Formats: sequence, C-alpha cells, structure tokens
Amino acid sequence: QVQLVESGGGLVQAGGSLRLSCVPSGSIFTINSMGWYRQAPGKQRERVAAITKYGSTNYADSVKGRFTISRDNAKNTVYLQMNSLKFEDSAVYYCNARSGIAGDYWGQGTQVTVSS
Repeated sequence: QVQLVESGGGLVQAGGSLRLSCVPSGSIFTINSMGWYRQAPGKQRERVAAITKYGSTNYADSVKGRFTISRDNAKNTVYLQMNSLKFEDSAVYYCNARSGIAGDYWGQGTQVTVSS
C-alpha cells in the first residue's frame, strides 16, 4: 500500500504561481512513476505531468512551458511548480503514484482556483 499526502493548493490570480507537494509513504519502493492529474467540474480527469523513478518527465500540451514536475529524493517529495496560471487551470489536483505491483494510488486532492 502507498499513501499520498498533497498540499499547496489555494486561490491565486491569473498569471500567478503555486507549488503543489506530494509526499508518498508506505511501500514506496514499488513506485515506478508519480504524477499530477486534475479534474475540473463536469470534465474528465486528465494527466498534467509525470516523472518516472529515473527522472524522465512528460507534460500535457496545455501546461508545457508553464508547469514543472520535480522530486526531492532527500525529502521524499514530488512537486508541481505551476507558473503563469490561467483560469482554465482551475481544478482539483490529484497526486498519483503508479506501482508496478498494485496499480495506481491517489491522493485526496487539493483545490486550485485561478481568478481571472
């Protein structure tokens, strides 16, 4: 089992920045990759960014150049730095951990609201 605790959401004006954090615990040795997803009201959950255990990253086209996913191995934390935020970035953001053994684990979600 893997548990994920997210933090860092909030309200920000368009053009502003936020940083989300996700701390995994439990059977973290089984994790192959971690990522951030988001879900806005009435829309499907979409992947925003991901980082593998080897450090490879990928991003949704809508956030490329604005968001950066990173990890601090010493702090066992994955971050999502979000810059130049737009109104359409407003959503609940979920941390995801993908295990090679047990599939996907999800955090509880953190709300990001961007005012226009």
